[in-house]
Order: sequence, then C-alpha cells, then structure tokens
Amino acid sequence: MRPDLVEILRCPVCRGELQLTAKTTERGEIIEGTLHCPKCPEDYPIQDGIPDLLPPDERD
Repeated sequence: MRPDLVEILRCPVCRGELQLTAKTTERGEIIEGTLHCPKCPEDYPIQDGIPDLLPPDERD
C-alpha cells in the first residue's frame, strides 16, 4: 500500500480519518501495518501490502 493513500481512505464503520502505522516497508510501500480509526476506535490490518477495510464483524 502506498502511504499517500491514507489521505483518501476512511473508516468503513464511522467514515472517520485513519491513522497509519507501518511495521514493514519495502521500496516506499507498506507491506505490513495497521490503519487505526481514533473515532470508533477500530484497527484495520495491512498484510502483504493490502489493507483489510472490512468492518470488524465481517472479517474472518
């Protein structure tokens, strides 16, 4: 995931802005990390460069 995408992404639950925490980066892309909504508060994982923005009750 490109870090600048966090500017356009919103929380699927409350439409709040998300905060990015990168754990692993590669060539400027975030491979693993978390998108956090301080409004809800919910966390959305980033794995293999793909953010999982499904609402918490719809995740595996």
